[in-house]
Amino acid sequence: MWKKEQKNDVEEEKNDSSNDKDTELRTITELGQISLPDFKSDIHVINIIGQIEGHMVMAPQNKTTRYEHIMPQLVAAEQADDIKGVLFLLNTVGGDVEAGLAIAEMISTMSKPTVSLVLGGGHSIGAPIAVAAQYSFIAPTATMTLHPIRLTGLIIGVQQSFNYFQKMQDRVIHFIVNNSSISEANLRELMMKTGELAQDIGTIVIGKDAVNEGLIDAVGGLGDAMAKLRELIDLHEQSQPIDHKAVNGNVMDHHA
Repeated sequence: MWKKEQKNDVEEEKNDSSNDKDTELRTITELGQISLPDFKSDIHVINIIGQIEGHMVMAPQNKTTRYEHIMPQLVAAEQADDIKGVLFLLNTVGGDVEAGLAIAEMISTMSKPTVSLVLGGGHSIGAPIAVAAQYSFIAPTATMTLHPIRLTGLIIGVQQSFNYFQKMQDRVIHFIVNNSSISEANLRELMMKTGELAQDIGTIVIGKDAVNEGLIDAVGGLGDAMAKLRELIDLHEQSQPIDHKAVNGNVMDHHA
């Protein structure tokens, strides 16, 4: 009886080992990578990629970032005690204005340290998201396109439509100005520049140009972004944040 149980244990160990090897082999063949060892990080990473999807669902072949996926992540990261900072990786062509601004507003109002890194592109409504973090980086070869808001679909050609269009434009401009070092006059000039884009007006800024204009804080890569986030986390921990449990307890005692 004992030998039979011992034999079963050996067979189970072989099966587990075989499953692990199958998983690793599948990871190599399907993803082209060797799986990393499991580890728990106190930094949460959020990707802003492809087109930012708003209320309208994009075509299935499009890479999209959905605001209904990002917003709950931001709320969870804000509340999670084991998350000390959030890193945002951007490679986006832009997209829905209100969805992009909603994401940017949430990022800018987080109490935890945040750092953004523009890789590839941070175009259009991606610009407010990039500057929403406490500190922003852009890769040397990454680009950002600054242009006026575009509207698609049926537009009624009345003064009210143009007034609403202007208000939307001002919302984007004021957010970027309030969360970066660029001046409003300079930003409007870049957005309205002619002769640089073939079928549109606006400006493309590449790497250090975005920093020189005051739009992004620094040129850098992943290592720079992680180091800066660690620095911000250390400063945040030294500031001795409010003990919310203690505050809630005092409130309850007061009401009692």
